[in-house]
Amino acid sequence: MSKTLPKWFEGHLYPKGDVVTNPFSGEVYELDNVELSMYDFIMGAQFVLERRGYDEDIIKSLHKGLDWFRKHNSKAYMVLLD
Repeated sequence: MSKTLPKWFEGHLYPKGDVVTNPFSGEVYELDNVELSMYDFIMGAQFVLERRGYDEDIIKSLHKGLDWFRKHNSKAYMVLLD
């Protein structure tokens, strides 16, 4: 399945992927550039919610990002985001 970012995505598309470490478990997973872009979008949304509190638009974007990630790389989702 070819991965592309959805039209609603407002983050930055990275030119290459990287290895990401789950800060809680220490597990690592290599993401391609599209997955890394969405991962950082999700983490950024979580950061903003933690700092600013409830924001319906950010929560909707966060859930869309998580759904996208779960659909496009369920193994990485389980390691990094579940």
